[in-house]
Amino acid sequence: MNVAGFIFLLSLHLGVFQIGYGRNASTRPAVVNIGAMFNFDSIIGRVAKIAIDEALKDVNSNSSILKGTKLSVTLQDTNCNGFLGMVEALRYMATDVVAIIGPQCSVVAPIISHVASELRVPLLSFAATDPTLSSLQFPFFVRTAQNDLYQMTAVADIIDHYGWKEVIAIFIDDDWGRNGVSALDDKLAERRCKISYKVGIQPDSSVTQGAIMDVLVKVALMQSRILVLHLNRRVGFKVFSVANHLGMMGNGYVWIATDWLSLVLDSESPLPSETMDKIQGVLTLRQHTPDSDGKRAFFARWNRITGGSPQLNAYGLYAYDTVWLLAHSLDAFFNQGGVISFSNDSRISSMAGSALHLEAMSIFDDGVLLLKNILLSDFVGLTGPLKFNSDRSLILPAYDIINVLGTGIRQIGYWSNYSGLSTVSPETLYTRPPNRSSANQKLYSVIWPGETLSKPRGWVFPNNGKLLRIGVPNRVSYKEFVSQVRGTDMFKGFCIDVFTAAVNLLPYAVPYKFISFGDGRKNPSYTELVNKITTGEFDAVVGDIAIVTNRTRIVDFTQPYVSSGLVIVARLEKERSGAWAFLQPFSRRMWIVTGSFFLIVGIVVWILEHRINDEFRGPPKQQVITILWFSFSTMFFAHRENTMSTLGRLVLLVWLFVVLIINSSYTASLTSILTVEHLSSPIKGIQSLAATNEPIGYQEGSFAERYLSEELNISRSRLVSLGSPEAYALALKRGPGNGGVAAVVDERPYVELFLSSQCSFKIVGQEFTKSGWGFAFPRDSPLAIDMSTAILALAENGDLQRIHDKWLMQSTCSLESTEIETNQLNLSSFWGLFLICGVACIIALFIYFLQILQQLPPAPESASITGQDSSHSRRLRRFLSLMDEKEEQSRSGQKRRKVDNERDDEFGS
Repeated sequence: MNVAGFIFLLSLHLGVFQIGYGRNASTRPAVVNIGAMFNFDSIIGRVAKIAIDEALKDVNSNSSILKGTKLSVTLQDTNCNGFLGMVEALRYMATDVVAIIGPQCSVVAPIISHVASELRVPLLSFAATDPTLSSLQFPFFVRTAQNDLYQMTAVADIIDHYGWKEVIAIFIDDDWGRNGVSALDDKLAERRCKISYKVGIQPDSSVTQGAIMDVLVKVALMQSRILVLHLNRRVGFKVFSVANHLGMMGNGYVWIATDWLSLVLDSESPLPSETMDKIQGVLTLRQHTPDSDGKRAFFARWNRITGGSPQLNAYGLYAYDTVWLLAHSLDAFFNQGGVISFSNDSRISSMAGSALHLEAMSIFDDGVLLLKNILLSDFVGLTGPLKFNSDRSLILPAYDIINVLGTGIRQIGYWSNYSGLSTVSPETLYTRPPNRSSANQKLYSVIWPGETLSKPRGWVFPNNGKLLRIGVPNRVSYKEFVSQVRGTDMFKGFCIDVFTAAVNLLPYAVPYKFISFGDGRKNPSYTELVNKITTGEFDAVVGDIAIVTNRTRIVDFTQPYVSSGLVIVARLEKERSGAWAFLQPFSRRMWIVTGSFFLIVGIVVWILEHRINDEFRGPPKQQVITILWFSFSTMFFAHRENTMSTLGRLVLLVWLFVVLIINSSYTASLTSILTVEHLSSPIKGIQSLAATNEPIGYQEGSFAERYLSEELNISRSRLVSLGSPEAYALALKRGPGNGGVAAVVDERPYVELFLSSQCSFKIVGQEFTKSGWGFAFPRDSPLAIDMSTAILALAENGDLQRIHDKWLMQSTCSLESTEIETNQLNLSSFWGLFLICGVACIIALFIYFLQILQQLPPAPESASITGQDSSHSRRLRRFLSLMDEKEEQSRSGQKRRKVDNERDDEFGS
């Protein structure tokens, strides 16, 4: 408000007050004056007036709270008018009020808060819920009800819970309405949702149904069917009346009203049947107050006092608790030595004696101390715990979620800032750890507008006469996928048929038109095409669009309708066998492991046969030769040594089976190498291709260029742009030495179509990226979800395969595999056989050593005299000696040693 207006108000309303300087009161005065400002003729005001009176009676009759001091309240009607609210606030500041309960309306609160902050008089509002009032700009404003920021968080959680992405907000066009919707917009953005359209309605009751109809007609032509109403009682019911007339309260629509609707339902129930018929299926929120004995007793007392009219609502409970909060704060204030005293503002004293009598304005000296005690309050009232957090909001905010049904309401759940949506009361959840997981977010079933239990989709294709602008690449190659019909605006091809088939499966009509992108002389840049969606030039893009990371950051893709990925195409040459062709069947690791097992098996069999088989005995040199000969002769089953032990025969049997498999595999592979004509390429995969310095071809306009240069760090000077399959074939035939390329890197669908008519080229190596093709839509577009469902339906019913066969089954080459891989036998194919053989050897040796240990004679008792170490060494020598002896000698030696030991024992005795 400007300075002239401020002076004019002071001259009108402060001229009658002549109050001196330096008024003081005792530490515990007999009466403390407080003010209360709200709209007497409103649903909240009528209830608040009675609630404040009852709270005063309870506080003043309770000697333990203020210890003899009484509270006196002066009520003023502001009529939710900023002008009158400021006038009443200035009048209060000319009296000895230490705090003001109110204001009720958020539009009045900022004006009064400026005055209260300057004169240090706390404002305790039980109904002003504007989120912006919690800022540091209003340090003496204290909200004793819930902040609308939490209510908008609850609305955003409901919208996110049901999977809707866009909403329409209709609000009262004042500070309260605008700030509330702004908070909702922020909370929706955190959940990747948004307000697609918002419209304000003038706040006074003079708004006509014609103006509301203009707004709703425009809303009905839009895509979203989720409407959030942040209005007051008078305007809100006019909106529902017009919406019902326009048929907007039927199937497909979702109406979510903020707590203004629950306030009316709680205070004036039952509403007339014609009113209830217009709000069927609407969701609304109500500030949650926990059930308690005190609350039930107060409801019974209320009904005795008022006879049930007006009915008690949540704001009445907050008004009652506000008086008690102020009483507790004043008691703490006095206990800390606070004094109710006022002094003049030095900035105003220079104007004393003027006709405005500004000296009547005085500052509450200990207002800061009282404010501190208010913010430190901690007690349980009728509305639950009254305690403030660092943002000066009440702790543990919660809301009831209500569904309007029939002649009444039905509660479908709760929302709390502690655990989100739940069908369990917040008081129960407070005893558990917080859980905001999606699986824990639950609500009971809802009867939606149109009396249906099915969750509305939340959007329709806008019925505004506009066509969906779909960008299509104007290709000059691979026209089987997409191409423009010459002389028309129509397109044809595999991708176009998939799109039209998917659109035909949608449960609603989608009017669209194709718009060509590209000059028709070369393939356009697909990245630029997708970027056109973000600029608003296109509403969607249809074609052979690869789903890659940088594109998914700016648009949403449908379910892939084609699997894709980058592969390498290279020219094949006849492979000639050389002098060392016999080594090719096995890989290097296979040769090493096979040779090692030949030696291992030979050593194991020698150990098992050495004691009983003369063919495995003799001088050391002869035994080494025997091991080597026996090992490698098993390769041809030409070993001449007989095995006599059972364990040796078992190991040899397993090994011969392994040798049989290896020989058969080697023979088959070598035969194929020497007799069958083989085509090969020096390029084996992307690693070998990147390691060379030879040029690499890619399709013009493809993302392959960016991938090769940025992801694989291949120099752009090596990359050659190719515009058609004919250019592919020519460049590959020329080769890198004649101005061509060593290989071409492209997506698999293009390559398969290329190879269907070019039989001298093949895919080498493996596919080194995994992706697919999809249709692109703007971020969070619901059409992308429905199109994905339609594409899955096409895949399940076989139509997608039939479309593929119609356009892409044109192969003239043989049906042999188009991929070239190495034909060497690797260890991975035989490790199971080697494992079996190794286990057999270990088991045989274990059993053999146990048998040797059983034949080892025990050490004589006299051996302990020579020491423990000597005993172990003699026992080891006997063990090795026993292994080397022939079995008959070993047995006779054991008998001879036994007789010697008995003789030694007798001599010792």
